[in-house]
Amino acid sequence: MAMIRASCPTCGDVELTTRDVRVLLCSSTYESSYAFQCPSCRVAVAKPAEPRVVDVLLASGIALTVWHMPAELDEVRSGPAVSYDDLLEFHFLLRDAATLDDLFARSARSLESAGPHDS
Repeated sequence: MAMIRASCPTCGDVELTTRDVRVLLCSSTYESSYAFQCPSCRVAVAKPAEPRVVDVLLASGIALTVWHMPAELDEVRSGPAVSYDDLLEFHFLLRDAATLDDLFARSARSLESAGPHDS
């Protein structure tokens, strides 16, 4: 099993096995990175990786994970932006159990009235 040398922002250089590292590839942008958990301090580390580094890591037997950008990024946005006041108001609404119960009840009624094919 190949040993990989990587750099932890807390501990500096660390040695990892091929099982400790994962190559991540975004299918939307084709940007790649590699990620690992530091064996010393246990912090999760992710670093960008150029194609030649990805090639070397994959040739060493490191697993590849392909991920996709969320579809919501392509949705058309309309309406005003969410403000700090909106977030603060939402925060206080979430702390109120009666408000949450009301929201859940309204959501359940809305789903029931939509029927099985409309949701």
